Amino acid sequence: MNFQNNTIVHLDLDTFFVSVERLMNSGLIGKPVIIGGLSDRGVVASCSYEARRFGVHSAMPMRMALNLCRDATVIRGDMDLYSKYSRLVTDV
Repeated sequence: MNFQNNTIVHLDLDTFFVSVERLMNSGLIGKPVIIGGLSDRGVVASCSYEARRFGVHSAMPMRMALNLCRDATVIRGDMDLYSKYSRLVTDV
């Protein structure tokens, strides 16, 4: 395989949902953000690095996440918006 004319791009999409939300609302930059379900059985779909410092992580029960990071901004999430930006990233 000849790689001379190819470009390889590595994109870290670890906090992709949070990044999209921050594009929509710059007031979220630098703050702990949690994306996920808000019901009693809700789970964290994604979280910012600022929230991770408190021990929050994906797939964690939302109740536990909010106990760890009480000042977090919680967003239900917008899968249509994330899909739109995902297609933009894929096109790159």
